[in-house]
Amino acid sequence: MMKTVKLMRNSNMRFISFLAAGSMLAACNGNRQPAADKQATVTDTVAVFILQPDTARKNVELPAELIPYEQAALYARVQGFVKTMKADLGDQVKKGQTLAVIEAPEVNSRFAESEASLQSAKAKWASSRDQYDRLQRASRAQTPGIVAPVDLERSRQQMLADSATFEAARRQSQAYKAVSGYLYITAPFDGVITARHADPGALVGTDAMLFHIQNTKTLRLRAAVPEIYVNTTGALKEISFRVDAYPTQVFKAEATRKSGAIDPATRTELWEFKVDNSQRLLKAGAFAYVKIGMERQGPSFVVPPGSIATTQEKKFVIRVKDGKAQWVDVRQGMVTEKGIEVFGDLKAADTLLVKGTDERKPGTEAFWKVKH
Repeated sequence: MMKTVKLMRNSNMRFISFLAAGSMLAACNGNRQPAADKQATVTDTVAVFILQPDTARKNVELPAELIPYEQAALYARVQGFVKTMKADLGDQVKKGQTLAVIEAPEVNSRFAESEASLQSAKAKWASSRDQYDRLQRASRAQTPGIVAPVDLERSRQQMLADSATFEAARRQSQAYKAVSGYLYITAPFDGVITARHADPGALVGTDAMLFHIQNTKTLRLRAAVPEIYVNTTGALKEISFRVDAYPTQVFKAEATRKSGAIDPATRTELWEFKVDNSQRLLKAGAFAYVKIGMERQGPSFVVPPGSIATTQEKKFVIRVKDGKAQWVDVRQGMVTEKGIEVFGDLKAADTLLVKGTDERKPGTEAFWKVKH
């Protein structure tokens, strides 16, 4: 609502005519002209508007990045020679699929040795167990004293010792079996091979990366949202974005999670969206532009940009109250199509100047006339 206000300042301007001497009086035939009081009115016209609550909303386009939903660097877990490479750059692989085989004779030898030790310990434990069972049955026979108690206890202790040896051998065999499984590099999830760093015959160790794999069927879209917008979306469900590879196509993404913290280096919060890439159109690592609809939760005040005056110390708007100008300190919020969101000691129906300037001092006594 726009109105026009006239600032009336009355100033008395007195003009005084001084009389000349002698000859001047004669020339004027002795007539004297008295000084006249004249009054001039200076009018200062300004435009104002009536402040009303509004909802600040805008569409913000932010830079973002597409990253794989899952990705992993696959390393050799034992030292050896690459025997076979069963996948290459760009191959689509399934979870559990063998990608490479490492040849390490010493690992196979230790596993075979542990298997032999396991069988030996098992046979020894079975023998001592049978021996103890026979003595126990004999001690329970009708004929007393046929088995000495000390012999029965000695047989029992031997059986327990052999049982512990067998259990230790079994666990060691399992460990060597697991190590021998490290000779086979498998895919941890469905994905695509994006890098290959070894060839058959190459000597590799635990610090050698063989493959890099990514799950690109689903992508994560991450955008760094400025601090001023982190509390302006409410129940955000779906957003749109675009990429340079398809300049005329708009893609959709589902809101999934927020970091919940402001990065002190960039003053932003990381927001993540889930992108269905089953058609494999989008590439991980691509730069994207996200469009998010921001809306302040609750009413606020939106003013024209020109109504905010700025000095080296502060920002303020000028309020008209009781015929006087008042400076009201404000903080800026979102910049919308309607104007700039402001926060300060403001109320609905306040009268504010459309053009704020520090030349109009606070407390100016004036008559404010509203012109409809």
